[in-house]
Amino acid sequence: MRKRCTIERFNLDQMKLETKDKFNKELPADPDKNNTRRQVFESCFSSAKPRVPSAPKLIHVSKEMAAAIGLSEKDIQSKKFLNVFSGKEVLEGTEPYAMCYGGHQFGNWAGQLGDGRAINLTEIDHDGQSWTLQLKGAGETPYSRTADGLAVLRSSIREHLCSEAMHHLGVPTTRSLSLMLTGDDVLRDMMYDGNAAYEKGAVVCRVAPSFIRFGNFQIFASRNDEKTLKELTDFTIRHFFPNIESGTKEGYIEFYRKVALRTLEMTIHWQRVGFVHGVMNTDNMSILGLTIDYGPYGWLEGFEPGWTPNTTDRQMRRYRYGQQPGIALWNLAQLGNALYPLIEEVEPMQKIIQEYQDQYEISFFKMMNQKLGLEKMTESHETLISDLLENLQLSETDMTIFFRKLSDFSKDSNLNEYKEIIQSAFYKSEEITEDIAGKWQTWFVDYQNHLQKEDLPDAQRKAQMNSVNPKYVLRNYMAQLAIDAANNGDYTLVNELHELLKKPYAEQPEQEKWFAKRPEWARHKVGCSMLSCSS
Repeated sequence: MRKRCTIERFNLDQMKLETKDKFNKELPADPDKNNTRRQVFESCFSSAKPRVPSAPKLIHVSKEMAAAIGLSEKDIQSKKFLNVFSGKEVLEGTEPYAMCYGGHQFGNWAGQLGDGRAINLTEIDHDGQSWTLQLKGAGETPYSRTADGLAVLRSSIREHLCSEAMHHLGVPTTRSLSLMLTGDDVLRDMMYDGNAAYEKGAVVCRVAPSFIRFGNFQIFASRNDEKTLKELTDFTIRHFFPNIESGTKEGYIEFYRKVALRTLEMTIHWQRVGFVHGVMNTDNMSILGLTIDYGPYGWLEGFEPGWTPNTTDRQMRRYRYGQQPGIALWNLAQLGNALYPLIEEVEPMQKIIQEYQDQYEISFFKMMNQKLGLEKMTESHETLISDLLENLQLSETDMTIFFRKLSDFSKDSNLNEYKEIIQSAFYKSEEITEDIAGKWQTWFVDYQNHLQKEDLPDAQRKAQMNSVNPKYVLRNYMAQLAIDAANNGDYTLVNELHELLKKPYAEQPEQEKWFAKRPEWARHKVGCSMLSCSS
């Protein structure tokens, strides 16, 4: 019989933190309490306590996220906060754990994976919202395999900044509460080229309603453990899809449909802002349609559908920008295979896969229409969009700058004004041949014709375009500048970028220096153009 979840209140010096654990109270636990690497069967999680850091130091806190879980400014400054969210202290009455899951990595089944360097501390209920608090980089778990379970400062800064940046961009995402130094050095081979070196260790506290992944379901299906698969699925529906009836075939089908649609929504947002995840393995796919696991991610600089920031994927480019919606679909098919034992019918799942494909076409063109400031949807709009996507690849053209500047062009603009708009987005103006310039002029003539058929006033159209086309995104060179400074003990840029990216659609004229193309020095610099899964 499963233990019932209970509500406990713990005092963080002054503030009461309301915990309400569910995952580790309602689902089957690994009976082995030892922290040894092993295969874990018929269990959704294993006990795992954070490694005690030698000299924890708080680098940065998202005050917005802290408030969301019920913590005040005073709480953030307390020793208790430092100890709990660095892993030095476990809250009384809580039972930290690592989750068991499997996954397809780069298209190949990898078997059991699990939380190898992530430890779930507890679940919080605050203002009607449930949050799971998870430390990344807090040490070994039974799922660490041959790794140490630790993380370094550079990857932790990238995760902390990007999680919050994505939230403010309106992209479904996990969040980040805090960034801490551990005081311990960690050995890493950053580019997997045999040049390992010691780096500063760090811990990020990640926050999400749940960290359940596609792989959580896959591991049980792969082992023909239908009992645990059903328990996990019923739990997920009960707590995160409460309008669906759990325990029935119809409920499982509807659950699969909801997950597919949420996944589609997430990937459309990625395409909208030019985000490339870099490692869309099935164990990195959230069942809630949240962006999860910020590793070798990046934003498009030049508009290149074939670009991936992940050096491990440079040859096959499986997870390239233009392929992300297709990979999401492939991953959904693997989730469908995992859920099949509960549904026992292929046809309804095939319909959902087809629904995803049909809805993707609609959602993509709707999203592109919004980026162009167009409300009407006709076949001529599709031609306008496809021609634009071709033009953006004629020469290296900055995606973020192009779409942001495009709102300055109106139905009444002098046609020659288009030159100033695209000039600021070109990386190498000398590459613009007469043929390329002619194609751009043709496109802007067509675009203006479309604008003139719209009813929306120019001022309103501009505001709407600027609400979906960000001015500021976390370009890799920006994150690397913050990392370089932090490695020298200067954390001011971490805070500056965090504040900047809280308002990515605002003009912020005082921050105009960040509304710029990638500098030439960053074109081939490690951490700017070349990233790996090492962290």
